[in-house]
Amino acid sequence: MRIVVTGAAGFIGSNLIKGLNARGISEIIAVDDLSEGDKFRNLADLQIADYVDADDFYELFGERAYGQVEAVFHEGACSDTMESNGKYMMDNNYSLSCELFAACQEQGTRLLYASSAATYGGSSEFREHPACEKPLNVYGYSKLLFDQRMRRELGADFSQAATQVAGFRYFNVYGPREQHKGRMASVAFHQYHQFLKDGQVRLFGAYGGYGPGQQMRDFVLVDDVVAVNLWFFDHPERSGLFNLGSGRAQAFNDVALAVVQSLQRQRGQACVTDLEQAVKDQLIAYIDFPAALVGKYQCHTQADLSALRQAGCEHRFADVASGVSRYMDALAAQA
Repeated sequence: MRIVVTGAAGFIGSNLIKGLNARGISEIIAVDDLSEGDKFRNLADLQIADYVDADDFYELFGERAYGQVEAVFHEGACSDTMESNGKYMMDNNYSLSCELFAACQEQGTRLLYASSAATYGGSSEFREHPACEKPLNVYGYSKLLFDQRMRRELGADFSQAATQVAGFRYFNVYGPREQHKGRMASVAFHQYHQFLKDGQVRLFGAYGGYGPGQQMRDFVLVDDVVAVNLWFFDHPERSGLFNLGSGRAQAFNDVALAVVQSLQRQRGQACVTDLEQAVKDQLIAYIDFPAALVGKYQCHTQADLSALRQAGCEHRFADVASGVSRYMDALAAQA
């Protein structure tokens, strides 16, 4: 069985390869751009059959250069929500995805692809429906445009696909193998390093009607993202567009407290018991909300998992306390 993973050296792509390896699957073609060479670390401990540069892959795949491919996990994209070059974003996130989709349908290859919760943007409802889709940046729009293309080509529920097509709207994913992402790494990653360096975690202050650190997101552990992708891999009859989050909205304060408590536990220290004590002890502090993010920031996200559950996927997701604790232990072991 031959599998392709695009964005293979990235955060979610490399974790997917790890999950496939755990099943004994190593006939994997890894596709990425290693201009940032340090990303190789995400592949170094994994088993793959071949590596192909992203600039070469799409044309070669269209020419059937890799023989029969069972499925493509399409994670490759520009995921920088602050990127303002719309042409670059659309070329990477929309045009290449359309080209890949056409080739997959022609070749009988299943396509499981990364969409994004950024498609919802300014919406207060997070349901896979056009009425809820209000992107706030060109990244979110590039992802939405491909979802819309799939609806036009395959019907609203993708039921007209010749072979499986499943899109996943990732919410705020965190976990191992994201160290290369820089500013786009998860808040848990940045808070871990802040606490190691300064003994303090910093959060945004009040904004959008929310108090300091009270903005809420649906934080989802990357292990759960992999589990859902692999559930759909095991169910080729299931197509459609699905939210992939925990189904919970939790405050950034919850993440910060979990980080502080985990690192205190690792050091053998007595753990603060609540947020009030952590703020009083200056373990958590607040900074002014950045002007560059005003009007472009989602203050509340929470995945509606109805479609996922109706498809038959009953995976149970980690909450922030347990997921962040596992992640902090993984970062400490890596260090």
